[in-house]
Amino acid sequence: MSSRIQVLIPSSLLLLILAYMSVFYVREHEKAILFRLGEMVSADYKPGLHFKTPIINNVSTFDARVLTLDAKSERFLTSEKKNVIVDSFAKWRIGDVGLFYTTVGGDEFQANLRLDQIMKDAMRSEFGVRTIKQLISEDRSELRNTLLQKLAPTAAKFGIDLIDIRVKRIDLPPEVSSSVYQRMRAERERVAREFRSQGAESAEQISAEADKQRQVIVANAQRDAENIRGRGDAGSAEIYAKSFGRNPEFYAFYRSLQAYQTSFEKTQDTLVLKPDSDFFKYFSSEK
Repeated sequence: MSSRIQVLIPSSLLLLILAYMSVFYVREHEKAILFRLGEMVSADYKPGLHFKTPIINNVSTFDARVLTLDAKSERFLTSEKKNVIVDSFAKWRIGDVGLFYTTVGGDEFQANLRLDQIMKDAMRSEFGVRTIKQLISEDRSELRNTLLQKLAPTAAKFGIDLIDIRVKRIDLPPEVSSSVYQRMRAERERVAREFRSQGAESAEQISAEADKQRQVIVANAQRDAENIRGRGDAGSAEIYAKSFGRNPEFYAFYRSLQAYQTSFEKTQDTLVLKPDSDFFKYFSSEK
């Protein structure tokens, strides 16, 4: 009895080991390839539990999540034959795992090398037909879409689904930066001179209009003042005429007093007059 138990225990253990070796599990973020004696048999496994033949079959799994290729800075020539330094990256994932295995050996590093090379070739072509101004100022979505259209079919040949390509940064080499800066400075100075010229012209126009308005206002004011002064003088003359007409003798006496006051204010002046002149009319004792 004991010998039978000893025989059954190793047999049960062997069966458990064989059962364990006959099962493999594919996770949601993985793709799997089934090999038979080193030859690829199947690569279309969905996530879940699957079976295989022990010893004869083995399974390799690959990460099916989105991966990032952070490309190194690269120099490209623009249509102006100017160098620009470009930083870019790409987002990709394994599409056809069987093709991915046969072309790059299922190696993520090798896949990045291939993808990096075809990215640089496509970007070199696209940058070569654009100017620096277009690359810096225009919307980069157009460049992105063009690169995706060109690279997606090529990447698919390696079993890669290309999701996105982005240009992170475009820098100019020091020698190009200096020339571009000088051009930009000259352009800004030209615009500034144009603005200053327009401002000076506007200032002259405003000043001329202000002078014209001032002259008109002053002329109108002088005209109104003359009119008011004329009416005042006329009113004054009329009042004086009415007042002096009432007593001409008193008016003559009053005017003589004013003349005396004005004549004798300055002691250094000398007057040579006859005693019987009309000037001394009111100094007479008879008066």
